[in-house]
Amino acid sequence: MERSKTASYLGFARRAGKLTLGVQAAGTVKKGVFLLVADETVAKNNRKEIEKLQKKFACPLLYVHGLGDMTGKSACKLAAVRDEHLAAAILNENKSSQV
Repeated sequence: MERSKTASYLGFARRAGKLTLGVQAAGTVKKGVFLLVADETVAKNNRKEIEKLQKKFACPLLYVHGLGDMTGKSACKLAAVRDEHLAAAILNENKSSQV
């Protein structure tokens, strides 16, 4: 199976220690989030929390299919990218999907 570029970029961010996984964990980050990547199957209440985080960090929000598979955590519904260049690369790859 071929990995998408988005999955590769998320893997790079994870190995660099610049990826925070989970809605609760992302809520504990004080600053420095450049992109929020959410799974499109996220529940309604979590979607509200994610939108609050988007306002808090003033960053783009991207919905993707299969975020858990991309990050290696099957139940993962949110990834906060804390590297500016990787966030820009992910956004360029998914220009039509961002909110």
